[in-house]
Amino acid sequence: MKLSKKGEYALRSLINLGFAAEAKRKLVQVSELAESEQLPVKFLEQILQALKEAGYVASERGKFGGYRLAKPARNIMIGEVVRLIDGPLAPIRCVSQTAYEKCTCPDEAHCGLRMLMLDVRNAIAGILDRYTLADVVGITTRKMHRDGIPLPFSPDDGTTAPPARVPARLARQLARRATARRLSPTEGVVQHLLGDYTI
Repeated sequence: MKLSKKGEYALRSLINLGFAAEAKRKLVQVSELAESEQLPVKFLEQILQALKEAGYVASERGKFGGYRLAKPARNIMIGEVVRLIDGPLAPIRCVSQTAYEKCTCPDEAHCGLRMLMLDVRNAIAGILDRYTLADVVGITTRKMHRDGIPLPFSPDDGTTAPPARVPARLARQLARRATARRLSPTEGVVQHLLGDYTI
């Protein structure tokens, strides 16, 4: 399984809509989503349409329209979104639970490659099906608060100056600095990305 650009953009957009929901922002325009993550608008519109058709996001038309989560972030499983956009998680079809196809192996029950790929599929699914969008948004929000980075899409209540938007490139640099220590090969990718926090 390799996460495509389309899958990556879908997840990043959902995370940003999760930030907006946390900040009590009703709608986010597609241009804002695209700008915040430096994504192409037209491609992002296609992705948001697929997410809308699947019931993950809702939209409102018009000058002040935009997108929002269609259901609570705790009800959006990361694995479901990846499967929607990129298809099965299995590296080969004969180990897929959602798109099984018989392979060319003459003895599937004793195929060493199939056994290995089944472990790979189970490991990937075990992680992606364990976490919700709320888990990812929550851990990222806590880390941003810890590092003094304003939450994206926070509304301006008129009492203070609007928070400065952190460009995506700067946010990535800050994240790399925060996780600069070397990790052992046994530490997970989530640990590598999120530092001291666990989901």
